[in-house]
Amino acid sequence: MMKRQRRPARKIKVTEPCPYCQGKFEPNYKDISTLERLTSDRGKILGKDKTGVCRKHQARLSTAVKKARHLALMPFTPTA
Repeated sequence: MMKRQRRPARKIKVTEPCPYCQGKFEPNYKDISTLERLTSDRGKILGKDKTGVCRKHQARLSTAVKKARHLALMPFTPTA
């Protein structure tokens, strides 16, 4: 049997600079509107390749989202 070759994954390049570095502010768990924009419709935290957030702020963003979920400011699962 021949092995089936995988197609290379498509990369989405975001050329915009990090919005947090530009605005000189940090991700905050109280800013729900911004956090919801950076999560998918399924409630997952989007990656830095899709949002354009730098590595440092992506780590802080994920912590802020997790903290907001723990404090019941954001849902863990999407609402119907």
